[in-house]
Amino acid sequence: MLVTRFTRHFGVEAPIMQGGMQWIGTGALAAAVSNAGGLGTITALTFPTPAALREQIEICRHQTDKPFAVNLTSLPSINPPPYDEYRAVMIDAGVPVVETSGSNPAEFMPIYRDAGIKVVHKATSIRHALKAEEAGVDAVAIIGFEAAGHPGELDVPGLVLIREAARKLSIPVLAAGGFADGEGLAAALSLGAEGILMATRFMATVETPISDTVKRAIVAGNELNTNLIFRSLNNTARVVKNTVSDEVVKILKNGGDFESVRELVAGRRGRTVYETGDLDAGIWWAGISQALIDDVPTCRELVEHIVGDAEWVIQQRLSSMISVPVAS
Repeated sequence: MLVTRFTRHFGVEAPIMQGGMQWIGTGALAAAVSNAGGLGTITALTFPTPAALREQIEICRHQTDKPFAVNLTSLPSINPPPYDEYRAVMIDAGVPVVETSGSNPAEFMPIYRDAGIKVVHKATSIRHALKAEEAGVDAVAIIGFEAAGHPGELDVPGLVLIREAARKLSIPVLAAGGFADGEGLAAALSLGAEGILMATRFMATVETPISDTVKRAIVAGNELNTNLIFRSLNNTARVVKNTVSDEVVKILKNGGDFESVRELVAGRRGRTVYETGDLDAGIWWAGISQALIDDVPTCRELVEHIVGDAEWVIQQRLSSMISVPVAS
């Protein structure tokens, strides 16, 4: 068993958290991850209304008695979703953990603190991680450049970013971006992190509610199978390389603006990919950790395998490299 400040403070068995995933993070998936010993996460804005989120929380609670989280990403928008209503549902339902991202969590920390909710904040830079710590969050997930989704604009890879975060923050740090196996978990712990956050790896599990074709594509993928889109718009996003993301890169490289790619990147098209398995129906998300994914296990098999491999690396592989001088 691997015990860290993250496992102790959040009441989980394994130092592994499932990241929020749009269109994927259901109550049933979160329950499967939590039952496996990790911290499962429901993605709030996957569901069209706060009432629909409440149903997913109830599904999760029905399927597990273990801690779980709800991700609520707050981003500037012309027509923002009713964040306050989603937040009210989470508080009323007694959600134990919230994963925040997209904006400074300081505004919402008093609300979560009063409700007794623990907070994990996702950050792509040391500056933002330190602000989150100052705001009072319980842990920070530091997102390296390898990650799917929005890895920020600084292009700092995890090897440096994780170590720097662990050195400068006093609260637990979760390493995110490029993690998919026990060797990665052991590496993150050696850098000072107290666990890992994975999203792409959990996409290729039995319980994940997406097409098997998508899961097989992730297994077949490699480290070159992603595109970085929105670079010129200062909103970099790592997505799977397909005909649609290739076209988006081309249009923006040639001076196009967001309006020129709006239809190509529409969220409903990405959802179609997950539902139908048509890999070129739209933009869909996965990180370069695809290169490390070789199978589609259950969530329990995955968590147990990752923890077991990390323990072996720490106890056997690394310790065998230490040479003890023989007394003369």
